[in-house]
Amino acid sequence: MRIISGEKRGFKLKAPQGQNTRPTTDRIKESLFNILAPNLYGCTFLDLFSGSGGIGIEALSRGAESAVFVDRAKEAIDVINYNLEKTNYNKKALVIKQNFGPALKKIADMGLKFDIIFMDPPYYCDFIENILDEIKFLGILNNKGIIVVEQAKDESEIIKPEFEVFRVKEYGKTTKMSFIRHLEEEPC
Repeated sequence: MRIISGEKRGFKLKAPQGQNTRPTTDRIKESLFNILAPNLYGCTFLDLFSGSGGIGIEALSRGAESAVFVDRAKEAIDVINYNLEKTNYNKKALVIKQNFGPALKKIADMGLKFDIIFMDPPYYCDFIENILDEIKFLGILNNKGIIVVEQAKDESEIIKPEFEVFRVKEYGKTTKMSFIRHLEEEPC
């Protein structure tokens, strides 16, 4: 696993051992960041269910101003911290070891907001829509912000009245990315 572009291009990253994380492949990562490119430079980035931190670190390498990494697994947090230290991005990053609910609340309490939120929860989980509800309720997505959800290709479409899925990109036989934004509210 490596950083594929930007300031730290080619830098090898460590990944957690075992089957609990599935690092995003270079091909998918390249496609994802080509789509996000116009919104990336100077953005604030949240990497939710971070695993190795590879997506957030790639964002930093490509010009994101800062990144927050959230994972509940100690081994993942250790790997994220190692990767941030080795890339010298630890000063641009905040790492939170908590489940997503308490972590999002902590983020909101700190007054943090994001231009891009990337989440890669376990495939076939049933809480993506709950996370979207929390993001909206806590107000941690900036105006015109983007949420990207990595899922199994055959998972059902994300349907939330307050959000619009404006793009779905499928990769191979197993993976898809849904690109989501707040629907603009009508003025009274």
